[in-house]
Order: sequence, then structure tokens, then C-alpha cells
Amino acid sequence: MSLALAAILGALLGSVPFGLVLTKAAGLGDIRRIGSGNIGATNVLRTGRKDLAAATLLLDGGKGAASVVIAGALWGPMAAAVAGVAAVVGHLFTPWLGFSGGKGVATGLGTLLALAFPAGLAACATWLVVAKVTKFSSLSALVAFTLAPLLTWAFAGAGPAFAVLAIAVLITWRHEGNIRRLLAGTEPRIGESKEKQGA
Repeated sequence: MSLALAAILGALLGSVPFGLVLTKAAGLGDIRRIGSGNIGATNVLRTGRKDLAAATLLLDGGKGAASVVIAGALWGPMAAAVAGVAAVVGHLFTPWLGFSGGKGVATGLGTLLALAFPAGLAACATWLVVAKVTKFSSLSALVAFTLAPLLTWAFAGAGPAFAVLAIAVLITWRHEGNIRRLLAGTEPRIGESKEKQGA
């Protein structure tokens, strides 16, 4: 029962579409009609509002971290891991948007930071380095989450690592279109606003 409650908690927190809420509140309309159509921070940045993109990044990460912390405090470490995975699932398939959503990178990083803080810092550093060098948000996320399960295993053990592996698989799956565009050389770089493309 505690694991089921943790999953419900995580899914509900994860389902809040902060990118859409913030851009609508700022009078920018529906973020799903801009750039890639995604509700995450990278696409919010394509509106030209760096402040909203930063707020989206923090809030999307925060809902993953909050899911882990609250579930862990109420029901223990296993529940924390379940809630973290559920938060990412809730972000990917939010019921408020017809079970569509974002790609889970910020929520996944927030979850990772809460489950295994040193591994989360290392994954964030990986994202920043790859983004700085390549200017591809999607590639940065894919590299960071490829390493994340191994980093988590090293710092926090097998239990959290399996949860992070599940998150990494989900995020990689959601980036299938980005992977195809990266291979084809058509993936837009950070800050570009090509219609219906991006991370």
C-alpha cells in the first residue's frame, strides 16, 4: 500500500505542467504551439524568456525531488524510488494534457538529485559540459542519463540505481525523434526556434 501511495503521490506531483502554466500566465499563449511543441524548459527558452525557462527548469526538477523527499519521509527509501519514477511518468503522460507531456529531463534530474545527490551533481555537470560543447540539449540529456544509473550505483547502491535506470529508459524513449534528427544532422541547437523540432 505504501508503494502504491508513493506512486500516486509522485504521478500527481509530476503531472503539473509548469512550462505551460508559466507561459500562459505570462501571456505567451500555449507553449505547445511554439518551437518543438514540448512543455519543458528548452522549448520555453524558444519564447525568448530566459526567466521563464529557468523557472520551468527549477519547478520541473523540484517536483521530482519533492516526490522523492516526501515519499521517503512517509514510507521509506523504496517508496522514495517509486515516487521518483512515478513523477517522471506523470510528467511524460500528464492527464491534464490528454496524457501527453514533456520529455522528463528536468524532472528526472530532480529525482536523481534527491535519490543520490552526488550522482545528480555529476549528471548535471555532464549535461552542462555536453551542452556547452555541442549546443544540443537532447544530446546532453541522453549522455547524462546514460551515465546516471552507473553513477547512482556507485554512490547509492543498487536500489536507487534501478529506479534511475527506469527513468533513463523512459527519457531515452521519449527522445527517439531527437535521436533520429541528431543522426540526420537536423536537430536544432539550444535557443533555436525551428518549428516542431527540438528537445
